[in-house]
Amino acid sequence: MAVRAEEFGCAVEMPSDPPEGSVGASAEDVNKYNLPVVILLGWAGCKDQYLMKYSTIYLKKGCIVIRYTAPWRLVFFSESMGIRSLQNLAKKLLELLFAYKMEMKPLLFHVFSNGGVMLYRYIVELLHTHRQFQHLRVVGTVFDSAPGRKNLRGGLRALSVVLESTNVYVKYFLLLSFAVLVVTLRILLYPLTRFVHESHYDAMLKQPSFWPELYLYSRADGVILASDVETMIEARRQRQVPVKAVDFVNSAHVSHLRAHPASYVTHCISFMYSCLDSLK
Repeated sequence: MAVRAEEFGCAVEMPSDPPEGSVGASAEDVNKYNLPVVILLGWAGCKDQYLMKYSTIYLKKGCIVIRYTAPWRLVFFSESMGIRSLQNLAKKLLELLFAYKMEMKPLLFHVFSNGGVMLYRYIVELLHTHRQFQHLRVVGTVFDSAPGRKNLRGGLRALSVVLESTNVYVKYFLLLSFAVLVVTLRILLYPLTRFVHESHYDAMLKQPSFWPELYLYSRADGVILASDVETMIEARRQRQVPVKAVDFVNSAHVSHLRAHPASYVTHCISFMYSCLDSLK
């Protein structure tokens, strides 16, 4: 089973047994709740060692955690060109639940930035259209620093971080290519290209899911605009989706856990338990 997960760079981690009592789950919590499988979808360029810090939040509570980050080349280039390159990866990720015999457990998604949202968009589509996945039970989704509209400046900042160790000439070539793609296909021609490949943000505005959502964002985020997140929050509420939102005000993009560790963990765990309570 582990080999299959490693085929596309996915990590599956089991909780400590028994869960840590003093800082994690009590025996009462483990017995009271059917704890979810938590699926972490990393931001573009995210290393697994970064996602492991978020894994700990849920592992200590007794949850199984799946970590996956889509290749940044697909996020920044293939998807920008209208190629649905992440769709097959979304399918593989859901198939992994069956390979590990976890398909009967509730699912909680924790999604980071637009790189995670792009993959999550296809997962939601599969959950509602693919017969194999329609019985899977999602109890909620946490969005960290997402979602945002196509923000060229923010996208260039994010890609620049990903390419930090790349040859300077290659780096600027890729940044220029990305800028041209975005301006041409996602801004100037979007009134036409949206009929072929709708933007992920627009698709998320009307996604068919109704499970609870938690948005963790910040007005200091230089990649994803707070106004984009707040527009999404309002749109989801208008569709009668239970939504909670936390504006951390001063933390940078995907840095809310680092800047506000205690508050971040509290919000995530409280949300998880509130989602599980709604199943009763």
